Amino acid sequence: MGESAATTFASVFVLGIGFMAAGYAYHKSYKYLQLKKIERAFEPGDPVLVLAAMGKEVPVPPNAEHWIMRREQAKIDRIIDGTNKGHYYLIMGEKGCGKSSMLLEAMRKVDGEGCAMFEAHADLEIFRIRLGKALDYEFHEDYIGGYFSERGPRESTALLDIERAMNKLEKVALAHRAKKNKPLILIINQTHLIRDDEDGKDLLELLQQRAEQWAASNLVTMIFNSDDYWVYERLKQLATRMEVLPVMDLPKSQAIRALRKYRHRYFAEDVDSAILEEVYDRVGGRLSFLNRVARSRNMLATCDRIKEIEKTWFLNQCWILGSEMDDDVMDSQKRSAAAMVLALALVDKEEEMEQTYDPLQGHILPSFPMHIAQEIMTRADFIREFDRLNLFTITSTAEVRASSVPMHRAFQEICAEPRFRQFLQDTLERIAAIESLGRTRELVAKDLVLGGKYKIVQRSGWSDKVEVSLEQPK
Repeated sequence: MGESAATTFASVFVLGIGFMAAGYAYHKSYKYLQLKKIERAFEPGDPVLVLAAMGKEVPVPPNAEHWIMRREQAKIDRIIDGTNKGHYYLIMGEKGCGKSSMLLEAMRKVDGEGCAMFEAHADLEIFRIRLGKALDYEFHEDYIGGYFSERGPRESTALLDIERAMNKLEKVALAHRAKKNKPLILIINQTHLIRDDEDGKDLLELLQQRAEQWAASNLVTMIFNSDDYWVYERLKQLATRMEVLPVMDLPKSQAIRALRKYRHRYFAEDVDSAILEEVYDRVGGRLSFLNRVARSRNMLATCDRIKEIEKTWFLNQCWILGSEMDDDVMDSQKRSAAAMVLALALVDKEEEMEQTYDPLQGHILPSFPMHIAQEIMTRADFIREFDRLNLFTITSTAEVRASSVPMHRAFQEICAEPRFRQFLQDTLERIAAIESLGRTRELVAKDLVLGGKYKIVQRSGWSDKVEVSLEQPK
């Protein structure tokens, strides 16, 4: 019996030691493989870069002559290849200006080495998944130890998982800096899609804290790409190493050159310079508009369609209802009237400007400082929503103007209608009347019999209070 017991104990002991050694070896190898997978995510030749470039219509090397070189491209190239370090960057500009395309072009030049890029999302769980895909990090979802624990590996929040991913990335970045003496690049595209609520602010704060820390130690250069101004306002509060890189529409000469290249690429056609200038006059230097026009057979008709699309979008979002509107639509009409007042002010400002069109630079759209725009609207809470809807644009210098040249042309057409100014005035008066009714209290006097009457007395020093008494005849 003793011999059997000793044999059993020895067998259990050996098995236990074996299982513990195997578990420890698996745990250490799993953590090592996690870091190696993240390291491989920053190696050159990432197929995701090719897919993204094709989706964004960034030319591959054989067609590189069709690429439109912007003046911001050289700085972005230096950021992506690791030459510029010690800062993190916020790239701001209107939708369709070519921000993402420039980042992808810069990544193509280094074959994606040391770079990772992913699209932001309003849902934190989807943001977490996209970050994990960019870093090739599974958040312990493939860890076999989760089968033997009471709490699964996903018993956590998205923010905690993002923090864990950042910790892993930091370890990889330390090894990368020691090996190549340059930082990794992490690009968060469309940062404005993060919701402007408590969860979104917590996520931006987490990302910015990492960006500040990594920029100071030259570990990782983070790049935030945004269309909306509110992201800048949020990051500005804690920023010490942040640089803002504004991306605007192309100037006239570059826009015409880009349109000529696009047209030659799609139709092998050399267009007359007068037509190209007419196209620029109608749609400006927005790359997305120029590309759309160059693809069409009738370029001038497409320019008019773009303007009509912008006009329809503005009217559908912000049209006013005049003096006959019902009081149930007060909230939406306050917002719409504020947008129309600002659009009218921008159109009227053209008469005060010395120059609205430069022969070399092109369009000079009228604008107001953000605080003046809020003063014109008499509201401070609408302007950021208009920026998100791409009705107006708040630039990196807090200037408010139309979101594009076609949108400003739409403003001009709307404000030039014969009945518009009076219609807007009627709407404002109706809004004021409804607000006045909301602030008015009605006092109903009853039960006056036998010649009785009320006596109303206003006491001195009490301008907002009166005393009412009932006098009945004797």
